[in-house]
Amino acid sequence: MATVGKRIRQAREGIDRNKLYDLSEAVGLIKERAKAKFDETVEVAFNLGVDPRHADQMVRGVVNLPNGTGRSVRVAVFARGDKAEEAKAAGADIVGAEDLVEIVQGGTIEFDRCIATPDMMPLVGRLGKVLGPRGMMPNPKVGTVTPDVKAAVQASKGGAVEFRVEKAGIVHAGVGKASFDAKALEENIRAFADAVNKAKPSGAKGTYVKRVAISSTMGPGLKIDPSSLAVEA
Repeated sequence: MATVGKRIRQAREGIDRNKLYDLSEAVGLIKERAKAKFDETVEVAFNLGVDPRHADQMVRGVVNLPNGTGRSVRVAVFARGDKAEEAKAAGADIVGAEDLVEIVQGGTIEFDRCIATPDMMPLVGRLGKVLGPRGMMPNPKVGTVTPDVKAAVQASKGGAVEFRVEKAGIVHAGVGKASFDAKALEENIRAFADAVNKAKPSGAKGTYVKRVAISSTMGPGLKIDPSSLAVEA
């Protein structure tokens, strides 16, 4: 049997693994227990009452976190001409067309998020087998296939987070850093919860949000009372 380390034991002290915590209380406990030597990411996970094997139960979307993610996002843009220059001016890290397709096909992916103008999609479509499994394929449903590359790049740099339900009905995302103040984390989590709720598919039956939990990278997970996630007026 594996031995639980001292740091983990200390982080778990005082945590009731069966309790549904109010969001504010949970965020406070997560911040107190984030003791790693790096700035831990705070993550939220939703267990949804959907079966993503059915098209009418797929949950996906994008949300602009009001306080950003706390991480530097490298953005690549597939564009030509004026749109390429617009992307560069907006702060895109990599901009290209056929040359960028060749680089990605060669296995070099030095970016975290990918954006494309609509006219580039016949070319970018060749990269489906490379970008698709990484969840990086541009998609108009989440705003990464768009003629407004300036807004898309700025959103990606400023805290836009894509989400997509996994096979077991789980949606999760990083929503900030442990160094954020509690209010900023709560606002980000509520914004993410609101986006997930708004993305409820037509085929979802019964209870949509079954369980919610938050944790830091190296810390314990806490169950959240879903009723405490409503966006405050």
